[in-house]
Amino acid sequence: MKAALVELISKISSGCMGEDEILKVADEASQAYADPQAFLAANPDINYDDTFPIPLGEWVVVGSLPETVLFQADTYMDLFAQIVASFGPGVDFNLKPKQLAKTEALTALNRIQVQMSSLNKESGGYTLMNFSQLLDDELQVVLVYGNDLPRVLELCAQAGIKAEPSLEALKVAIHV
Repeated sequence: MKAALVELISKISSGCMGEDEILKVADEASQAYADPQAFLAANPDINYDDTFPIPLGEWVVVGSLPETVLFQADTYMDLFAQIVASFGPGVDFNLKPKQLAKTEALTALNRIQVQMSSLNKESGGYTLMNFSQLLDDELQVVLVYGNDLPRVLELCAQAGIKAEPSLEALKVAIHV
């Protein structure tokens, strides 16, 4: 499990997390998956109980991802603003967050996906991927290189973490 988690976190962090940080999260999460009670006893500061909709190991992964890796928002405008901020001022985006203010969800997500697909072409662009169960926000995504998408989905399945390409999921949800 730990090796799969290391690979998964490495692929979704796209260089935003150092190797030591990835190993630490994967180690803690694999302990939490293996023996949730022992992990909670050893880490009393963890805010988790049986009412949460995801296993403790997944909770550790989701809670340990920095805001430059896991994007959470209630609107596509806010989500895209976070994504733009995570790339820093050196990356030019044709699309601006405010252009999404009055668009329907499918239109907004499609525009974001088109913009993200145009970056890092050598890696297949970026695909927005819904990641884990929604906790406090309407949207919860990670960016995955297009070339890595099949492997990331496979690793998520191995770890029992819900994951799906955001645009395809929204199309299914609204039956387009």
